This record gives sequence, structure tokens and C-alpha cells, in this order.
Amino acid sequence: MARFDKLEFRRKQTAAPDPQEPAAGVRDDAHWMRLAEEHRRSGLYENSLRFYSRALELDKSLLAAWVGQVRMLILLEEYPQAETWSRTGLNLFPSHADLLAGRAQAFCRLCDINQAQALCDTALKQDPKSSYAWFVRGELMVAARQKTDAHCFDNAQQLDPDWLVALEAALVYLNYRSPSKALGRARSAVEQAPDHAYAWYVQGLCQTRIGFDQQAAQSFDRCLEMCPGHEDAKRRLRELEQLSWSPWRRLRRFFTRS
Repeated sequence: MARFDKLEFRRKQTAAPDPQEPAAGVRDDAHWMRLAEEHRRSGLYENSLRFYSRALELDKSLLAAWVGQVRMLILLEEYPQAETWSRTGLNLFPSHADLLAGRAQAFCRLCDINQAQALCDTALKQDPKSSYAWFVRGELMVAARQKTDAHCFDNAQQLDPDWLVALEAALVYLNYRSPSKALGRARSAVEQAPDHAYAWYVQGLCQTRIGFDQQAAQSFDRCLEMCPGHEDAKRRLRELEQLSWSPWRRLRRFFTRS
């Protein structure tokens, strides 16, 4: 079943009880929004998407849930669905900067740069202080290999000091194979949120892509100290152990630096 089908407001099947869910009487939209944000900060984007969807089932006027849902779809590489849901959200919130930015980011990932640029321009005209619009502007600059990407991401960070801005900027750079720039943003996220396992995990990913294997192992170890069940961090450590004796290690480091 496509992920798009799972976002229908009327569910066709009854899901199994979630151990994190409280009694039915207190499962309001604020509860689902809180869970969505918590799981997003842990890199559990599938869960976050599901919780944003549940919040919208209770209240379709939740703008933050619409934007969050679009952003999770992009992080899950479901770009056509992200474009569809941002457009649907714009029917409820015409010309809203963050939904325009979400649609622009979706088009950017779909390699329709002209459409993405026009939508991002409109978003910034609607709200020059939209952190997300500046964030998407930064991605557009990365995609176009322009030199103003850092300025745009810095603007986004100034407008929203949340460490998640830096972390998700690192993921943008990784998506466009710019691990050195990604590492700078990931380090900023770790400095702001040293108690969040996912920040250490993303920093480890960046270090791995560059070839800083020892530092990456330390980052993954730190992630596992805070989240012992983090399977991706365990897998990355195993891969680093296997690579440590490989004769191709130096070549990998040479070709992955940027």
C-alpha cells in the first residue's frame, strides 16, 4: 500500500494499540502533535507522519500538522505525495508561506527547479520571517550549486533557533552529496542538543561520508549510550568495523571528501 493511502482521514482498518498512547479520553490533537514532534526529533519519520495524520483527523485546521506532514513526506523521499499534500493544505490556508515552501521543496526534489524557485519567492514575499521558507531557499541554492546556501540556512536558524533546523540542514547537504558542509550543521545540532541521540547519529553519518571513521564510531557510540536500541547506529558501527581492515579504505576517503 502506498504511503499516500495511509494518510486518508477515514481509516479503513483499526490499528493495533500503541503502547505510548494513553487512555482514549485524552488522545486529543495536542497529544498527537506532541508525539509527532518527539518522533521527528528521534528521526522516526514514519511514526511522526502517522501522528501528524492523527492530529489532522481530529482537527483539519491544524496548520502545523499540515506543514509537519509535508516535511515528513519529503524526509521519507515521498516527493509527489508531499507536493499533493502541500497543495491540498493550500486550499485551506491560501498563500501560506510554510505550505508554499513545502511545495517548493517537493518540486526541488522532483528536479523542477523553476517551479520550486517561483514558489519559494512567493513564500518569502508572503512572510519574509518564515524560517522554513529560508530553509527551502537554502536547499535551492545547494541544488543549484550557488554560494549563498549558508546565508539562507543561517537566516533560517536565526528565525528559529531550534537545533532541528541545523540537523535537517545537514540532511539536505547529505542529500546533495556535500558531507563537509553537512558536518558543520550536524556539529551545530550536537552542540545545541548534546542529549539527543539522533543528533549524534546524523553527525556520525556525516563523518562516515567524509571518511572520518574513528570520529564516526565515537558519534555512533554516543548515540547508543543514549539510545541502546538504535539499530541504525549499531549497523553503521558494524560497517565501520568491517571497513577498518579493507585495502580500499584510503580510496574511499579520497573519493568521498568534498
